[in-house]
Amino acid sequence: MPALCRDCLASDSTARWTARCPACGSPRVRTHPELFTLSIGHVDCDAFYASVEKRDDPSLAGKPVIIGGGTRGVVSTCCYIARQYGVRSAMPMFQAKKLCPDAVIIRPDMAKYVSVSKDIRVLMDALTPLVEPLSIDEAFLDLSGTEPLHKAPPALSLARFARQVEREIGVTISVGLSHNKFLAKMASDLDKPRGFAVIGAAETRDFLHDRPVSAIFGVGDVQAERLRRDGFQTIGDLQGVAISALIARYGDTGERLGRLAQGEDMRRVSTSRAMKSVSTETTFNADLSDLEPLSTELLALSERLAERLKAKGLVGDTVTLKLKSAGFRLRTRARALMIPTQLAATLYEAALALLAREIDGTAFRLIGIGVSGLAETDGVDPVDLVDRSVAQKAAAERAMDKVRQRFGRDAVIRGKLIGRSTARSAPKEPEDDS
Repeated sequence: MPALCRDCLASDSTARWTARCPACGSPRVRTHPELFTLSIGHVDCDAFYASVEKRDDPSLAGKPVIIGGGTRGVVSTCCYIARQYGVRSAMPMFQAKKLCPDAVIIRPDMAKYVSVSKDIRVLMDALTPLVEPLSIDEAFLDLSGTEPLHKAPPALSLARFARQVEREIGVTISVGLSHNKFLAKMASDLDKPRGFAVIGAAETRDFLHDRPVSAIFGVGDVQAERLRRDGFQTIGDLQGVAISALIARYGDTGERLGRLAQGEDMRRVSTSRAMKSVSTETTFNADLSDLEPLSTELLALSERLAERLKAKGLVGDTVTLKLKSAGFRLRTRARALMIPTQLAATLYEAALALLAREIDGTAFRLIGIGVSGLAETDGVDPVDLVDRSVAQKAAAERAMDKVRQRFGRDAVIRGKLIGRSTARSAPKEPEDDS
């Protein structure tokens, strides 16, 4: 049986290992008949934001950590200790605090998390040119044909990578290895944290058979409930139906369900995933209805959004304002820009014009701003080159950026944000659409 030790990286294609590695005694041994023939990997950082915070503050080791803030916000993520108390991502903060009153709560620092993500990406690119990021903390990798380069099968290369990330970056990852993307992603969730799970081609149908239909990639709560009403409780139930019958009932979705239920996924690992939008939002501790406090929060969010765009080297040409009323009614308004930008001042001015039209006495519990129509930039905002009337503002903002990079975000604060009300929750950074 092919075997691999994830600690010392000893490997053997015909091993007769017991539960421990004969070289170092580690129990972190992975054996599988197809271990050294599979090449599609999915890498997922373990509780990424919380792991970065624990890395940077050793006093947090052994403590439950929640990334989020406020009383009406939601949990961005939490460490595995907090999860033992029942805390989960997207859970309301008030509920998380009740479940885990001793948790250390930290507001998210997206600039830091993006920086760490980039460091990990550099190591990924050294493994294979075929890297497909899904979000800030996970990606698909196709290691087909890399064995001559690394003098190791993909499984060993991924184990080396996991150890390198842990030692050099200071966070842990979980690896899923299989023969396609659907199963690789499913595998990476099987053995968290610090996991390494394998799903081989020969076992695919049996592996999927007893799993709920909600385990299929892309099947949300609504679709899962419809499938259950139609008699499909498990993936095995779908396996027993001809794909043509599923198409007749569900259209194109039926074909996709039928293929994935059989473990078939023809999607390639693509390096050309185009990000569609970047956004950020915040939920208030107390509802706001007046323009002045709402515009103050909008300016703070515009700065955070600009920070993320600059970190990614992107500009956008459409600004979207998001508002949610106290009664949970959602309003979205968009405005196209004449010139793509990544500048906070330009984003804020566009969103402020949209916000002013929505001030009608309605109390809002949430405000957000996003930008779409994204394109890469070489470090110069196009507005600098076209609209000379705002060149001075642009220069001032870039000077602020340099000071903040050196001394921290609070080293320079815009006048409007000085003394800003604390009656708000921590900003939430929605995942970038792609």
